[in-house]
Amino acid sequence: MELNRELERRYANVGAAMAEHGLDALVVSGNEYTGFEGAVTYLSGFQIVHRYAYVLVPSDGTSTVVFPTEARYVGEHGSAQLEQVFHDRPGEHIAERARSAGWRRIGVFGLDYIMAVRDFRALEGFDLVPFDLEFDLARAVKSDAELESVRDSVRINERGFEIFLEHYSPGKTAAEVMAAAEEWFVAEGCGRLTMNMVLTGTDGFARPEFKIARREEVLGGFVLPSLEVAGPGMHWVEVSRAIAADEGKLSDDTRQMAEAYVEYFAAAREAMRPGATCHDLHSAVAKGFTERGYRLGHVTGHSIGMTMIEFPKVGEGVDIELRENMVLSMHPHSIAENGEDCLYMQDTWLVTSTGGVPLSRLPMEIHVSRSASSERASGATIGW
Repeated sequence: MELNRELERRYANVGAAMAEHGLDALVVSGNEYTGFEGAVTYLSGFQIVHRYAYVLVPSDGTSTVVFPTEARYVGEHGSAQLEQVFHDRPGEHIAERARSAGWRRIGVFGLDYIMAVRDFRALEGFDLVPFDLEFDLARAVKSDAELESVRDSVRINERGFEIFLEHYSPGKTAAEVMAAAEEWFVAEGCGRLTMNMVLTGTDGFARPEFKIARREEVLGGFVLPSLEVAGPGMHWVEVSRAIAADEGKLSDDTRQMAEAYVEYFAAAREAMRPGATCHDLHSAVAKGFTERGYRLGHVTGHSIGMTMIEFPKVGEGVDIELRENMVLSMHPHSIAENGEDCLYMQDTWLVTSTGGVPLSRLPMEIHVSRSASSERASGATIGW
């Protein structure tokens, strides 16, 4: 990735959003402790390995990345493309610069979830404007360089699912199966940027709760791995499929949900077009589930980039329009009326002028493990 040229593009987009909302400056928060470090990387090239940092973006002037003093060795500081400032209390430094420049209206990305309390308190008296939605919309459309990074993350994620499938069999623990996939993810450059879970239940269905893969969790005949990773370019993606040991044991609800998933996949190809709203897309992909009497739990989909979950959300009432080259994570969380049977599979999509394009080559079907039957090859799928 030609980072300098790419950074210029990013700053132009963010600057336009700042001007539209009359900001004197923007503070972009990043915190490795909360999983929101990607925004700092997006505007500086620096990956936070420990602690937190802020990118300070004036409407007119030079941007800087501000670290707490103890964070001098919390990453490869030579990778930062901006001037670096270290201060015992970064909020005080930002406030001092704001006062000297006469800033009053300051946007903050991360005001609710990321900014440290002590830094927020140092900015009392300024007009602080929550800027999460606006910042995310400014970075939602991906460049060619970003899409190259996204596709590499998909490659890594997709192979990770295949490794999970190859190592899975009933009676193994969730931890030992997930460990094989995690080894691949780390070896391919994901580092700590993985968020991988499982949804487990019986041989016939999975329950809707997301769980960390534990040694105490012995897998049965049906499992839903939830795989989310960011490769070396730090763009997050989500790709996974349901896995069954024996399709003959699947519950009726699981089978019907699988049919609805196939319909969602076709509907997304048609509905995911520039100009359509996130509500339109949600309605199109939810139809097959709701008509069968199922409700959707976890959010249907969302924009995804250097932060795992970005705006806009794909959901009911969200009237934000899709734009070409947006990247969306889609994962309808279908739950039966009994509150137990669930189906959850993930895909990363690209919005194009002709419709949605899934970036993974995995078929949208329940995959059957090799151990399920000597007559089936590894990676065989259940057709509906």
